[in-house]
Amino acid sequence: MIKIRMARAGAKKKPYYNIVVAESRAPRDGKFLEKLGTYNPMLPRDNANRVVLKADRIKFWIAKGAQVSDRIAIFLGKAGIAAMPARKNNPQKAVAKVKMTDRKKAKAEKAAAAAAPAEAQG
Repeated sequence: MIKIRMARAGAKKKPYYNIVVAESRAPRDGKFLEKLGTYNPMLPRDNANRVVLKADRIKFWIAKGAQVSDRIAIFLGKAGIAAMPARKNNPQKAVAKVKMTDRKKAKAEKAAAAAAPAEAQG
């Protein structure tokens, strides 16, 4: 399978990525078919050179059946080359687990019990 993904090219602690078309079994920084752009995360978000894409070549490879990685799909969505991927929303992830809920309940009961005698004396 052909994939459009990133290949790291930067030095230690200075990441720089090439956006490439590669065989899915090829190593991350190994052999690729074509370079389609670059991504430099060290630049500010509003800099035009942070993400550089060759739109016509990307459309060509997608038409040939190339799969796009998650991060590249977001870049393409922001550039208007492809549809923006749906964001994963899991509202249940923010809900506290049973153990934490029990702790909060016990703490509230303890605070209420401590406040009750203070009110009776006052």
